[in-house]
Amino acid sequence: MTAPRIVITGAGWVTPLGHDVESTWDSLLRGRSGVGRITRFDAETFRTNFAAEVRGFDLSAHIDGAPRHSEAGLNAQFALAAAAQACRQAGIDAARPDPRRFGVYMASGEGTLDFEHYTSTHIAAWDQGARALDHAEWARQAQARMSPVAEIEQEANLTLSHIAWAFDCRGPAVNCLTACAASIQAIGEATEMLRRGDADVMLAGGSHSMIHPLGITGFIRLTAMSARRDDPAAAARPFDQTRDGFVMGEGAGVLVLETEDHARARGARPLAEVAGYGSSADAFRVTDMHPDGKGPRDAMLAALRQARVWPREPLPDGRPAVQYIAVHGTGTKENDRIETKAVKQVFGPHAPRIPMSSVKSMMGHLIAAAGVSNAITAVKVIQTGLIPPTINYKNPDSELDLDYVPNTARDARPSGGVQACLCNSYGFGGQNDALLIRALA
Repeated sequence: MTAPRIVITGAGWVTPLGHDVESTWDSLLRGRSGVGRITRFDAETFRTNFAAEVRGFDLSAHIDGAPRHSEAGLNAQFALAAAAQACRQAGIDAARPDPRRFGVYMASGEGTLDFEHYTSTHIAAWDQGARALDHAEWARQAQARMSPVAEIEQEANLTLSHIAWAFDCRGPAVNCLTACAASIQAIGEATEMLRRGDADVMLAGGSHSMIHPLGITGFIRLTAMSARRDDPAAAARPFDQTRDGFVMGEGAGVLVLETEDHARARGARPLAEVAGYGSSADAFRVTDMHPDGKGPRDAMLAALRQARVWPREPLPDGRPAVQYIAVHGTGTKENDRIETKAVKQVFGPHAPRIPMSSVKSMMGHLIAAAGVSNAITAVKVIQTGLIPPTINYKNPDSELDLDYVPNTARDARPSGGVQACLCNSYGFGGQNDALLIRALA
């Protein structure tokens, strides 16, 4: 029995570059940076005092019944807005699927930390004479200062709960948090659920916000973030020789996925097909990728194999089998070098001919929402034939010699457009995921 084709019928996006797909896409093509000084809290004494924040966001501009979600964390609110956009584009509002066959697979991080009340509780309960925490006093202070709802909203699964509540999704419900690879995994596994017949429609994507003192401090201590305080807009510079780490971002992206037959039957217009998904583990080190790129290579090959795309066999017109790669491209020394090596292993002599760019150079690293951002980028590249750039690329690295689409967007239409895109995402812990998204024939 032939497995059903899985198509994307809607997409929603909330990013530091815009609160919907079109405004974000326009900013990407213009090469605009969303990075600036942190305003969410006072970070002036931090080694990294900048990030890509979502500014001016108002949930009520995106959904009816926003007050019901007023106590939701930022990541949940971003996800609700993105899901609403995706459902509108897919026509879900006009023709709702059977709720029992309407599922959600999200990659959502922890909710917004109630940092001020959390830390003030600890300080108030500290017994200086005993040099220890007074646990009974801590409980009294927590009762007085901390909100039970705010604490519950820090649970990663609460984003999924808000979406299910808002859109009446009673089918499969899953949340994963495999670090920065999570939302490619969510899309890939939601696709497999649809192929198995577990649901008719799935909302899949990711959301995250780690722009708070503990989130920023954690990555500073790992020396993973850029410290280019003098010029935040130019700090995210994937593949550049002077790169010194990633820039934190935040936001959400959500796709509507369904079988092609289901989409056609209800009159929906498919945007693209999710043709292949691959996943692997480095089994190497928690914070480092395998230096030979084995994990990323295996994930890409698995996605290509499932899509029956042979990376070293060109198309009849001589073009590579994949015409664009939405790379993970964090801007750390290790990631960019290893990802470049893995792409060369997969595509061999065709690798230098494939444009690849990192939208993190403009919107920062959205952590659990990074992968879905690459997937939405791929859909827009297929639709428009336009490829967003990797900005801040000024100093080529002699070890990194592929086509990173430096600084300026590129029009691929004169050379035949883009029919197949590979989307990469890798996470701490050694998780590697890849999607092959292609145009419908």
